[in-house]
Amino acid sequence: MTPHEQQEINRRRDRLLASIALTSGIGLVLALPFALRAGAEFFLPLTAALVIAIALVPFLEWLERRSVPSALAALVALVVFLVVANTALVLIVVPATDWFRILPERLPHIQANLAPVIDFYSQAQRFVDETVQMLASGPVAAAQTAAVEAPRSLLQLAAMSAPSAIIQMVFAALIIYFFLAGWTRLRRRTINSRGSFDGALAVARVIQNVVDATSAYVITIATINLCLGAAVAGALWLIGMPAPMMWGGIVALLNFIPYFGPMLAAVLLGLGGLMVFDDVWVALLPAAIQVGFHLVEANVITPTVLGRRLTMNPLLILVSLAFWGWVWGTPGALLAVPLLIILQTVISAAGTPDIAGFLFEQGTLTSSPRRENDDNEESGVTEG
Repeated sequence: MTPHEQQEINRRRDRLLASIALTSGIGLVLALPFALRAGAEFFLPLTAALVIAIALVPFLEWLERRSVPSALAALVALVVFLVVANTALVLIVVPATDWFRILPERLPHIQANLAPVIDFYSQAQRFVDETVQMLASGPVAAAQTAAVEAPRSLLQLAAMSAPSAIIQMVFAALIIYFFLAGWTRLRRRTINSRGSFDGALAVARVIQNVVDATSAYVITIATINLCLGAAVAGALWLIGMPAPMMWGGIVALLNFIPYFGPMLAAVLLGLGGLMVFDDVWVALLPAAIQVGFHLVEANVITPTVLGRRLTMNPLLILVSLAFWGWVWGTPGALLAVPLLIILQTVISAAGTPDIAGFLFEQGTLTSSPRRENDDNEESGVTEG
């Protein structure tokens, strides 16, 4: 076998291996979202627990530097997180349950407040009603009625879903505890397993960057959102809005979702104002307060506090929100930005993959023999 034939065989082999690797990678990327969505009962609490645990690592290390054993430090960090999370949920969920319970009773009040707007759009509403009535009496409605089964009772649904939710919460809490308890040993073992000093240094840098970026974002944004919720709650208390702490908690929680969260908070506050106040302009004042505070927070406070170190591309944020929101719904939207930060940190530390170089570098594509002969002749002429 001549050297030229051996070179041609090597190039064909490299091209085949590159094609197999590329096809496998594309298949994995396409299948991963559907696997995550189908296995949400496992992957969602696991991912949320890992993100929370990474955010708690600085607090764990602070305790370990004060001679607290790793197991006890992990338990303290977990207990502190659970206390804070449960306190926030109690402040939000308990009053919100009462508001949703009385919502059907307040619908006439809301309709009375919106009477001028409803009268203004009465012609359009009549057209919509007639169109819906015509469609409801057609064959499409009959097909939908036959296809959709009668929903089960809420009590039966709660009885079926509650054990699953409890199991997921316990699973997430155990993941957080064991991750934090073994964090120091895991990091040391991962670094020591590298074969060279440069490899160990690179791994240590990646781990530290992921922890620093994730914890800094989560803690900083949580502090900013808490202050925003407290400011909105104080303003709502001044205008006489019932349950201002609940509304402040809703604003703080939804503000973790960029772009869409503040808009949803404004809609909910507008609905809440229409349920309470008699004048439509006073009823819209809570939403206006939330929008005003959000504009100050988004354009002044957050850029000043975070600076350029944690600045992200808005397009990447929107894509991450759309992706994780589609995969896991609202919890996925809450996790979208921390997961994007982790991914960006790992890529920036490990290096951005060069897809074009992978596809078109020498050895992955086969050139024609005529082209090679022409190149060799040109090289010989040049040398001569």
